Amino acid sequence: MKAVKVGLLGLGTVGTGVVRLVEGHQEDLSNQVGSPISIAQILVKDRGKSRSIAIDPAKLTEDPWEIVRNPEIDVIVEVMGGIGQTKEYILEALELGKHIVTANKDLMALHGPEILEKAREKGCDVLYEASVAGGIPIIRTLIEGFSSDRITKIMGIVNGTTNYILTKMSQEGAAYSEVLKEAQELGYAEADPTSDVEGLDAARKMTILSTLGFRSNVALENVSVKGISSVSQEDIQYAKQLGYEVKLLGIAERQDDLISVSVQPTMIKRSHPIASVNGVFNAVYVHGEAVGETMFYGAGAGELPTATSVVADLVAVVKNMKLGVNGRQAQLAYNVTKLKTDDQIASKFFLLLHVEDRAGVLAQIAQVFSDCDVSIESVMQPSAPNPTSTEIIIITHQASKAAMSKVLNAFESLPAVRKVKSVYRVEG
Repeated sequence: MKAVKVGLLGLGTVGTGVVRLVEGHQEDLSNQVGSPISIAQILVKDRGKSRSIAIDPAKLTEDPWEIVRNPEIDVIVEVMGGIGQTKEYILEALELGKHIVTANKDLMALHGPEILEKAREKGCDVLYEASVAGGIPIIRTLIEGFSSDRITKIMGIVNGTTNYILTKMSQEGAAYSEVLKEAQELGYAEADPTSDVEGLDAARKMTILSTLGFRSNVALENVSVKGISSVSQEDIQYAKQLGYEVKLLGIAERQDDLISVSVQPTMIKRSHPIASVNGVFNAVYVHGEAVGETMFYGAGAGELPTATSVVADLVAVVKNMKLGVNGRQAQLAYNVTKLKTDDQIASKFFLLLHVEDRAGVLAQIAQVFSDCDVSIESVMQPSAPNPTSTEIIIITHQASKAAMSKVLNAFESLPAVRKVKSVYRVEG
């Protein structure tokens, strides 16, 4: 049986895991696909670098084009990251009739439609399960498992770094800056953690999930993004008192063909299964009109969990090669993308206000909510250590994002409200 030859772009953490799985599970893989799978060439930055696995030096190259243009290579596995130059390699490989497996969320979030269109034109596969939620097979589930259903909501913890930070803040009472430093020391956060903590990484993943789930081309700029850097220990403790956990959630919703997608710190009821997802783990909750509620949980990153998704895609590509059906499963969006306005995006809200402690203040605040057509569900006033000021916690009923903006604007001109300390979406 002729071996299927693979070119591997990148030999970092995930690339190393791919080599381990392909070489270590060769018998199982051969039995599944009907032929051996051989990693023929590997792109590295430095051929002389010492590595944690033994690799034939003859397979290593520092020239990506050598792999892309190698006529003997059938499949390109891209785990090097990057966007601009990487996109050129992928498009050239597709032009030459090679199939693609990638773990590159940034590439697929920004250029997915173009890449998938080229794949369909050339009759090639482009699979990217590992680009979202590491070892959780959520992309294949959205494409195949929900193919007969209509998805109305996708809500997920899709960034392990932020989930680790918020978990430690909740369970140990630690400050944000302290936990961030610890996460960096453990390797969970980069030296520059901006992409993770400001929600940008999660936004790219939600772009991919919402595009697949709603069959609409959702662009990164369509995602409203807020990170966790402003989440305080005070916020987390008040949330716990009220029966909530604070999580950085990606939330994509569809109603009457109108879509909204956001990433933001959210207070979610502790009875909701996502609230109990802790540490670096990921989870994706999906609601379909027919199936109802489902949730998928697992490792969101790491060498072998992510490599497992990459190799699963590789197996799928090789099976399609054997059946002669490559390029027929490209999930191109067929729905027109219609975005909700702020008047149409609704949820409950949590507000923490710093106000003057005197008679009539609560009535003034209630009047603002009434004037903006926002109904209050509950009010809590903790004991005030300061004799002239106090804190008021308010949870609203369902209200539009536009109405809440009016409330917040009104508070800016209300002398009794000294500061709006926190505002969170409330779920569950």
